[in-house]
Amino acid sequence: MLFQTWQFIVFFIIVYTLFLQVKGTRFQTPLLLAASYFFYGWWNPLYLLLIVYSTVLDYTVVQFMERSQRKRIWLAVSICNNLFLLGFFKYGEFFAENLNAAFQATGVPLDVPMADVLLPVGISFYTFQSMSYTIDFYRGEIRRERSFLRFAAFVSLFPQLVAGPIERARTFLPQFAREARITWTNISDGLTLFLIGFFKKVAIADYLAMHVDPVYAYPDEHSGSALLLATFFFGWQIYFDFSGYTDMARGIARMMGFNLMLNFNRPYLANSLGDFWGRWHISLSSWFKDYVYIPLGGNRRGTVHMYMNMFLVMVISGLWHGAAWTFVIWGAMHAIGRIVTRPMEQTAFYREQVPNIVKQAWVFAFVTVTWIFFRAESLGDAWLILGRIFSPSLFTASELPHLAFFFCMVIWIYQYLDETRARFALQPSFVRIGAATCMIVYVLVFLISGTPEQAFIYFQF
Repeated sequence: MLFQTWQFIVFFIIVYTLFLQVKGTRFQTPLLLAASYFFYGWWNPLYLLLIVYSTVLDYTVVQFMERSQRKRIWLAVSICNNLFLLGFFKYGEFFAENLNAAFQATGVPLDVPMADVLLPVGISFYTFQSMSYTIDFYRGEIRRERSFLRFAAFVSLFPQLVAGPIERARTFLPQFAREARITWTNISDGLTLFLIGFFKKVAIADYLAMHVDPVYAYPDEHSGSALLLATFFFGWQIYFDFSGYTDMARGIARMMGFNLMLNFNRPYLANSLGDFWGRWHISLSSWFKDYVYIPLGGNRRGTVHMYMNMFLVMVISGLWHGAAWTFVIWGAMHAIGRIVTRPMEQTAFYREQVPNIVKQAWVFAFVTVTWIFFRAESLGDAWLILGRIFSPSLFTASELPHLAFFFCMVIWIYQYLDETRARFALQPSFVRIGAATCMIVYVLVFLISGTPEQAFIYFQF
């Protein structure tokens, strides 16, 4: 059930009407849980078995942890269980393929059977969110949640269930224990966020996909210039697609009186790679920082260990996105980029003498090139695309999708102005009303044209 479909609109109207009637009563949490399970089961009812299993196990583990002197063992049970779910359903085929390839290369007469299982949508998100509860409790940062229904609703709340943001138990779980506060400000802010996200997804991301997908499907048939343009547009497509989903999720939650964390903060205006990861998929970046990087030692054990930890976390983060070597290399490229550029970024010359727009330009260029490995269907395609871009065919004429390019530039300039002293030019009411009117008209035109609906990119993770 995609946010931009009529099925979801009908679903939400029914749920929201009922929610307004029961909020603040003992029926509020059961309604949220039932609606969330219905929403998730709509994709495939079998998915419910997994999320219920994960929820029951983590809730029970914390109960045992509270009474036990060996809390670390129960924490290990929770982490191993969640990682096993991810490993089996998301990475089982990947590991089996690579083991079989290794056996074949070394002449070992073994063959690991590959399980033909369906990847449950959203499993990477809700397992991480559920783990945050057991880890936070182990650290003494939250109390045990007494209500199983509240905990289950926290794990499965439908606006952010399948693609985040990945909320923390210590900040999000307490919101279920109080009466949802719904004001006209909540409703208007939520609707605004939802409409902005809808515009990003339907009008821009899906439109850009029409130019990206055909090129990346057959990269060997295109020149370096066409591949570079497609890569440039993919960088914007994935940004609008994922941030659009997040805006819609935050908008829906806001209308229901819940606050979800900011997940994107104009990442293409970052002036360093560290800054980029502080603006892109913030909930995942901070999750890895708090639950992997810092426990590994962070920067407390010297420079070498810090860079090793940084590399490991970035590679794991790449693998989190998908079970393929392209994602591993994508994460490794960002790790190497961070390690190589961090000393330079800390110099006074870089901080004070290099113009900000130059820093932003190189970060955008680096991030765009790495998107090749994120988007390519295979490693062979990725190397082919990279080779073509850095070849004489880069200078051949290629058709420029003017409207797509126009949208990217307008958004880029808007965000740039909004981060500078020139933001006053965007404040007048006529500017905002004019922009909103243009968005609505364009969305209507786009919908009337009958463009097919596309799932959000991050649903596959």
